[in-house]
Amino acid sequence: MRKTSKPFMLVLALALAVSLGACGGTSSQPAASSAGTENNPSQASSQAAPADPTEKKDAYVVGISQLVTHPALDAATEGFQDALNKWLPGQVTFDYQNAANDPATCATIANSFVSKNVDLIMANATPALQAAATATADIPILGTSVTEYGVAFGITDFSGTVGGNISGTSDLAPLDQQAAMIKEWCPDAKNVGLVYCSNEANSQYQVDTVQAELESLGYTCTQYPFSDSNDIAAVVQTAADNSDLLYVPTDNTAASNTPIIDNICHGSIPVFAGEEGLAAGCGVATLSISYYDIGYKTGEMAAKILTGEDDISTMPIAYAPEFVKKYNPPMCEALGLTPPEGYVAIEAAA
Repeated sequence: MRKTSKPFMLVLALALAVSLGACGGTSSQPAASSAGTENNPSQASSQAAPADPTEKKDAYVVGISQLVTHPALDAATEGFQDALNKWLPGQVTFDYQNAANDPATCATIANSFVSKNVDLIMANATPALQAAATATADIPILGTSVTEYGVAFGITDFSGTVGGNISGTSDLAPLDQQAAMIKEWCPDAKNVGLVYCSNEANSQYQVDTVQAELESLGYTCTQYPFSDSNDIAAVVQTAADNSDLLYVPTDNTAASNTPIIDNICHGSIPVFAGEEGLAAGCGVATLSISYYDIGYKTGEMAAKILTGEDDISTMPIAYAPEFVKKYNPPMCEALGLTPPEGYVAIEAAA
């Protein structure tokens, strides 16, 4: 047997080491398999390239964050789901969450949607929208039942487009016409109590605007803010004791506590409301939008965003196309008030 030289053995060892090193580099970074990404979606999202926002998919998950349960917000959510089910039939799964009127829970819900990597978030009411905007700058967010987006985000000279990953629909009714509505019903009244939740920025905006309009019509106005559901009864009672009539804007806390307001005011003092749900629960009349319609419009916007037909960063806020004067027959009867011409009766709940 021939003896192998030491130099040859050294060359052979070096070649073998290089070969093993190359094989080790390949096996330590395997290409992600489709089976692996299906079993671990979070791992797939961290390893895969960012999704193309214009890429059309066969299925979408949409998170719905609703601040609280009351007729207006419920109608907006229903309209939103109906529109998406129409335009993307069988393609959308809704993850509906209700915050029970707790802004902190809105934040928890928004963060959960981000961790689930939903395709779009619908935020129903201002606190839900603000929480979603804080949670993500990437996932598209559509608000609805939000009165004034400039106020919600502290945007001076708001031009109608939020930009970034946010757009939506507004429930703002013409506040000057709401003040004119009060004059139409109660021309001889003198003192108006403005009742609202101080923790809702858009409620403050509405009462400030309506107060200026009412004062220009000769009324004396006093604001009666309450902080939450715990002090609403005491505040409403004080307002009722010191006013000829009350005005309540589109305020979510008030809307979810209409039985308390009605218990104090029914048959003794007229309440004029910013939207139909409030008027149905405790008010005499309203100049209102259809919350179902603005929810439906939000759903149409969502369909275009999900399919890449529209860019949310350039999508302007949409407003209700029409406003309807409505009155509450039982409340009018209890107060002996006759509706002016042009008002439609609010239909009693089934």
